[in-house]
Amino acid sequence: MLKPLHLSPSFGFGDRLGLATPAHIQALRACRSRLLPIFAQQSVRENARTGRTPQQVLDDARRAVEAAGWDQPWGADADHLKTLDDCAPFVSAGYTFYTVDSIAQINPLADRLPVDILREQVTAVEWERLISLYLSRQDEPPWGRFEPEGLLRAQVKYGGLIRHAATMFRRLSQLLDDFDFEVSVDESETPVSPVEHFFIASELIQAGVRFTSLALRFPGRFEKGVDYLGDLAALDAEMAKHAAVTAHFGSYKISLHSGSDKFSVYPLLVRHWGTRIHIKTAGVSYLEALRTLAAAAPPLFERIWRLALERYPEERQTYHVSADANRIAKNLPLPALLDDFHARQILHVTYGSALTVYGEEIKSALIRHHDQYVENLVRYLRRHLELLEENPTFRPV
Repeated sequence: MLKPLHLSPSFGFGDRLGLATPAHIQALRACRSRLLPIFAQQSVRENARTGRTPQQVLDDARRAVEAAGWDQPWGADADHLKTLDDCAPFVSAGYTFYTVDSIAQINPLADRLPVDILREQVTAVEWERLISLYLSRQDEPPWGRFEPEGLLRAQVKYGGLIRHAATMFRRLSQLLDDFDFEVSVDESETPVSPVEHFFIASELIQAGVRFTSLALRFPGRFEKGVDYLGDLAALDAEMAKHAAVTAHFGSYKISLHSGSDKFSVYPLLVRHWGTRIHIKTAGVSYLEALRTLAAAAPPLFERIWRLALERYPEERQTYHVSADANRIAKNLPLPALLDDFHARQILHVTYGSALTVYGEEIKSALIRHHDQYVENLVRYLRRHLELLEENPTFRPV
């Protein structure tokens, strides 16, 4: 049944084509995981690039759910909502999960502004409140403590984000009785420190925001379509501190965005958060569609690839990627492009152009080669899900 999933462990399956949900269901059944699925997951940005509406995305997922006889809870995620107007079509369609993107309200200059300038941006009354909440404790919590300057910077940096998220939450609360609400800070310019995580969570709670999950910007690079880039040992140590924050509050999950292909990170997530996690993937289903086309419809794939190379310089601007077309391995067979770091990212972020120009051809070819597409996608998704299944907490009780 379509419903909010609350604190159950969950996994978001993005589907930019409207054809992938049968494979998502097969992968879940094969792994017998306790993860609950978000079958309909699409952002405003993705809808604009694919030409689909929130209603179409949800209807495609619902038809596949009914055809497969899926009788467990599942959700629908209105991803990366930035304005109040963004919410309306998702609410009308019946979405259950709302991810608010308040990155534009973060003040990145707060990290380097002079202290006297920072003080001008925080009222005396507000500063007294912050002192009583964050500077009065005498112990040393695992996530660290604020010094006055650090607290001042956190307020100037994240105050707008807190206010924006609270506004979005109040509006959704007027429209819906029960829903999952996620606050996204994962696309900020700099990592969120553990003590900043504590501040954001505390301030959201103080503002009356009942959030199901929080997506943070961790150290290192969580780029689209590839594994984690960075020092895993350092990430592990930092995650331990962040997990202490979530354990302190005990009321929300940690959410990993750009979760596709982050195979090295999954064991760390389970180690530190157990089942209190939400993972978002989106590009996997599209990239495995392209893998299918590379083998089954090479001429079409070659046209998509040429278009991707042409459009990449512009399309990359709104994504965290570092692919360089000049560094793609030479003379690769077409399917192997999906395993090359640079080619994979280029294909990943140019989906909008590909679907605009070749959308109907892509869908027709995938329908003709449906079994091959499902086989490819199930195999690749199982690589993700089985890393979680290995942990006893995710096995069926």
